[in-house]
Amino acid sequence: MDILTAQGITKRYANHLALDRLDLHVPEASIFGLLGPNGAGKTTFIRIINQIIYADEGHITMANEPLSQKHIEVIGYLPEERGLYKKMKVGEHLLYFARLKGLNHSEAIRRIKKWFKKFDIPDWLDKKVEDLSKGMQQKVQFIATVLHEPKLIILDEPFSGFDPINANLIKDEILALREKGSTIIFSTHRMESVEELCDHIALINEAKKILDGPKREIKNQFRDNIFSVEHLNSLAALPAGFTIKSSQAIEEGLTESIIQITGEKKANDLLQVLIGQTEIRSFREIIPSINDIFISKVKADTHE
Repeated sequence: MDILTAQGITKRYANHLALDRLDLHVPEASIFGLLGPNGAGKTTFIRIINQIIYADEGHITMANEPLSQKHIEVIGYLPEERGLYKKMKVGEHLLYFARLKGLNHSEAIRRIKKWFKKFDIPDWLDKKVEDLSKGMQQKVQFIATVLHEPKLIILDEPFSGFDPINANLIKDEILALREKGSTIIFSTHRMESVEELCDHIALINEAKKILDGPKREIKNQFRDNIFSVEHLNSLAALPAGFTIKSSQAIEEGLTESIIQITGEKKANDLLQVLIGQTEIRSFREIIPSINDIFISKVKADTHE
C-alpha cells in the first residue's frame, strides 16, 4: 500500500518550471530516497507535501485521502535549513513543537524525556539552544521532527553537521522508525546513505522524474555483466563472449582483471575458462552503485 501518491504535480515560479507533471508512489513503512541535483525540484515537492506551498496542477493523496490540513499532524519535517529558536531552552522548544503537533503537555514531557534518555542527554532540558554545538542542535531538531510519532517523516539532508558517531546514531533511529511503521522520505546528496538505508528511490532532474522503483531492481537494471577477478599471473586471450577491459598487478604474482561477459555467456562459463588458465583468488560481479547510476542518468537526461 502507498502512504503517499502524487499525480501530475506541476509548479511554476514566474518563468521557471520547478516541477513538470511529477508522478510518485511512496510505499508505506519504507525509506524512500528522493534524489536529484541541486535545483531539480526536490525541495519544491517536499514543500508541497507539507502544504507550505501549493501545486499549480495535479493532486496528492495520503493513505488514499486527498492531502489536507489535517495531515500536518501526522507528518514530521526536518528541513535542510534548520530552524531553532536559539534563545529558548531546549525543553521549552521541544514542548512548543510537540503541542503544535497535537500532543498534550504530560504526554509531550514523557516523550521528550524518553528521547533524552535514548540520546544520553538528560541534562539538556534547561540548556539554551544557542549554547549547544551544531551537532547538538541537529539532535534537538531531529527529536522535534519525530516526537509526535508521525506516520510520514520527511528528512532533508538529515546527516548534515553530524560526526560519524552521531550520524550512525541517527541512522539507527531512522531504521527503527521504519520498523515501527513510519514511512521516511529521505532527500540527500550522500549516496552512501542511500545505499545503506533506502528501499525505494526516485530521481528527479530538471523538474521531471527520470527514474524510480525499488533500489534493488534499479541496480539490477544497470548491471553490465562486468566481473573483477583476482588471479595468479597474467591471462591469455579469452574466447568470444569475454572481453578483458583492464588488468593490473596488485601484488607480486597477483593480478586483478576486469572482464565483461557479452552475448549468451554466463558467469559460470567465464569461471570455466579461467580455471583452465589460472588459479582464481577472488571472483565478484561489479554492480553499479547508486552514485554511478545517479551520475549516468543525470548526464544522459541533461544531454537529451
